[in-house]
Amino acid sequence: MKLAPVPITLTQCAKTFRGTRVLEPLDLQIGAGETLVLLGPSGCGKTTTLRMIAGLETPDAGGRIAFGDEDVTALPIEKRQVGMVFQSYALFPNLTVRGNIGYGLKIKRVAADIARQRVDELLAMMRLTAHADKPIDQLSGGQRQRVALARALAMQPRVLLLDEPLTALDARLRDALRSEMNTLLRELGITTVYVTHDQAEAMELGDRIVVMSAGRIEQIGTPRDIYYRPANRAVAQFVGTINRLAGERRDGMLSTTGGAVPLPLRGTPGSAAAGETELFFRPEDAYLADPASAHLRGTIESAAFLGERTRLTIGGAAPDALIVDVAGRVELARGTPVGISIAPDALIALS
Repeated sequence: MKLAPVPITLTQCAKTFRGTRVLEPLDLQIGAGETLVLLGPSGCGKTTTLRMIAGLETPDAGGRIAFGDEDVTALPIEKRQVGMVFQSYALFPNLTVRGNIGYGLKIKRVAADIARQRVDELLAMMRLTAHADKPIDQLSGGQRQRVALARALAMQPRVLLLDEPLTALDARLRDALRSEMNTLLRELGITTVYVTHDQAEAMELGDRIVVMSAGRIEQIGTPRDIYYRPANRAVAQFVGTINRLAGERRDGMLSTTGGAVPLPLRGTPGSAAAGETELFFRPEDAYLADPASAHLRGTIESAAFLGERTRLTIGGAAPDALIVDVAGRVELARGTPVGISIAPDALIALS
């Protein structure tokens, strides 16, 4: 079932509830067939943005939403041709799997033979054929999630909207379904907007990610852009774990508590002259080295074995404790002196 993708454009879309501005005016362009993830903490405005795209909320005066060349700002949800999957799934307990998937087609009075063919296609796509005649309460959480997605797709929407559809599942099932969802969205090629607060979901599913905070867009970019080139401290600290090195610029180096690291060639705030500055790096971009030749020296405060890696907390190397991820078989006792080196191109300078 290949659905025709449509681009989406939001222009100066803001939202005010009872005199309180919950979403600042935003401009956003979503490509046809793109999966765009809205990522951020609770209350950042991501669900409000999704609901405006759906037609469940109307932007403040002056805001405009277009699907392709069509202005849909004033259109209600039932006329926008959108499919929506909610966190709760909102399935009908009195209907079978087949009945749930075909419910919208029945309401729209689609011819019975066409409706049956479309439902059969979706049952096969979602690997639910063997469960077609089961009631919803006999399904697992993952199967219910696939039924909800199939129901949204049955109406052949122009746009697919997903509001934290995996949140209610346990961690292992969520990981498995995230991978399935990624494969399915690529096969469908439908324009998709996906809301989540889960960074792993955003990284795996998004062609691009919109990081939001306090009703504003902080950064839009590919998963790699967001992770390795965060636009500001809010993005860097929300997406993944990040370390802070604070110290003095001196002779092309950042001198800090436990040593010095070379300054990046570009992007370091301030001039080349001496002065206070700070740099950031990800835990996996540092490595243990001989303390005599390492950039930084400190001591192990704690070591957490996480299976595929060990997460070390190292004190004394910088004003703040540093987090360093190393191969899982490394065993280091608390108080062990260690050296840390960081590749210069892994250092991030933020304004």
